[in-house]
Amino acid sequence: MSLISRFTKLIPHLYFIAVSAYWFTIVNQSEGITAYPILFFAIPFLWQIIRPNRKLNFTLGITFVCISSYLILAFLSDSLQIVSLSSPIKHLMMYGGLFVFASFIMALWIIKNSLNKTY
Repeated sequence: MSLISRFTKLIPHLYFIAVSAYWFTIVNQSEGITAYPILFFAIPFLWQIIRPNRKLNFTLGITFVCISSYLILAFLSDSLQIVSLSSPIKHLMMYGGLFVFASFIMALWIIKNSLNKTY
């Protein structure tokens, strides 16, 4: 059981590393070498996997809750003002909404893990 709880603490960090890698891959195909700074976003999450730190974990959680909250507000305001949508835009908004809400949930999960007494 302790093995399962250890790996469940890593899920949000692995999620943000995967998102950074995916974002890097997409931008690298069109922009080339200018996409490499995107990989810097994954470094704190990778560091949390290698050497966990409660303060860094809490800081990452709060930062990404704020960013995700802002993205949720932007997504909702954009989706409420669009009157007619084409099919590709509907799919893009659906995937974007899933990403935004998943990022918010993962950031809350990071905060929950950092508030536990044993980390």
